[in-house]
Amino acid sequence: MKLIISGGGTGGHIFPAVAIANEVRRRFPEAEILFVGANGRMEMTRVPEAGYEIIGLDITGLQRSLTPKNLLFPIRVMRAVRKAGKIIEKFRPDVVVGVGGYASAPVLLAATSRAIPALIQEQNSYAGLVNKLLARRVQRICVAYEGMEKFFPQERLTLTGNPVRTEIAAGQRAEALAFFGLDAARPVLLVIGGSLGARTLNQATAAALPRLREAGVQLLWQTGKLYFPEAQQQAAAYQANNLQALEFIRRMDLAYAAADVVVSRAGALSVSELCLTGKPSILVPSPNVAEDHQTKNALALTTKDAALLVRDAEAATILYNEALALLQNPARQQQLAANIRQLARPQATATIVDELLKLIPNG
Repeated sequence: MKLIISGGGTGGHIFPAVAIANEVRRRFPEAEILFVGANGRMEMTRVPEAGYEIIGLDITGLQRSLTPKNLLFPIRVMRAVRKAGKIIEKFRPDVVVGVGGYASAPVLLAATSRAIPALIQEQNSYAGLVNKLLARRVQRICVAYEGMEKFFPQERLTLTGNPVRTEIAAGQRAEALAFFGLDAARPVLLVIGGSLGARTLNQATAAALPRLREAGVQLLWQTGKLYFPEAQQQAAAYQANNLQALEFIRRMDLAYAAADVVVSRAGALSVSELCLTGKPSILVPSPNVAEDHQTKNALALTTKDAALLVRDAEAATILYNEALALLQNPARQQQLAANIRQLARPQATATIVDELLKLIPNG
């Protein structure tokens, strides 16, 4: 079996792609799996770290503001499609999967023009532009939310949930506390702003450090690369109190296992991981996304009393009031944890791989 997986840009695209690859490799140890990403984006480091080969395309997105760079966009797309075609002709995949991000479009265009079966995996409750444009060229579209027929042809849809690395829920609390050097007798707050970081969460967290120390709370604070130098300085005086600023947490299984409460953006991957790990959560949707889809992701939980919601504009004033109140209320934590576990789709990755196998002739 030969498989190409294309896309990336953020952890929300990369980690589902890796989860799909891992499930294929689990079933077919001899399978050949090639990733295609965008040069300069985080998949070019994260995918090799996961043990897979990746080839980069020189492709970027359209700029939202008027800029001369947009005049070159069609040329860059044509070149990327041409290179993607050469990759496909050399590798000769049985099937191609697109997970969203800049590299998905050239690869899926090149594959479908050569009659190679293709599958799209859409993570969000609001479909991405690339996936909407390519929907009628692919054979199957795997989605995480109900109601996606407003974006895609209904006959090609399969409701699967988002692929999440199964090991994300396998962390043990004792190991996690030892790994991060935490005290088992004190509560732990995990703050994650997505793989690239979140300015609002970082500013609110920095301002709350004295309150967290006073309350005896321990903190694992994933800042993202851009914000880490400043956050590291802000947290330096609190290291003895186990208030830790971390650029990126590779052992998220242990971070979830250590956490009593999680504060998070509401990206599709984060929401899926919180459901699978069953963590009491406060979601702060990013306002800087298409059609405010993170708020829609969050509402899918909060309307079922499976998480709390704080608007981005209110984070500076009320986020840590909510977080400290929840940390001090074990009964409410248990209620939220029980409700969020009901929304998990632990078989999502296996179902997606089942669907892609159906696309392979004689597969």
